[in-house]
Amino acid sequence: MSIFSKTKDTNLAAQTAFGEAVNSGSLAFDDLVAAASVDHDPAPGQVPGPQGYRTMFAELRAAFPDLKIEVEHLVADDDNVAFAYAVSGTHSGPFQGHEPTGRTFRVRGMQISRFADGKLVERWGSSDQLGILTQLGLSTT
Repeated sequence: MSIFSKTKDTNLAAQTAFGEAVNSGSLAFDDLVAAASVDHDPAPGQVPGPQGYRTMFAELRAAFPDLKIEVEHLVADDDNVAFAYAVSGTHSGPFQGHEPTGRTFRVRGMQISRFADGKLVERWGSSDQLGILTQLGLSTT
């Protein structure tokens, strides 16, 4: 018998698969994200659903081909998965209008994901975007 409920296990599996899709570059989100999924902290121009995440992460992976997200702490209930993470990468492609610097970054972030029927339906999150720009030498603030 699992110490988690089936719903919690399903949501954790979907969140883990989402992270693997980002880290591997497959960006296979169709079975993990609801078509009308809402990101409450979207990237500029990000559309709802799997395509929005695919476009956003494709742009990030073009700028940082070795992009990696590592979950550092995770909590879950039957509807939500929340986690603290570190994200890192090497600036090897254009990023927000800046040519590659060759520099690396590593920052932390937090995310809350709400699931229904095993698919991501809402996301709230925050990464240290200023930390990324500062570590890349693109901001002095």
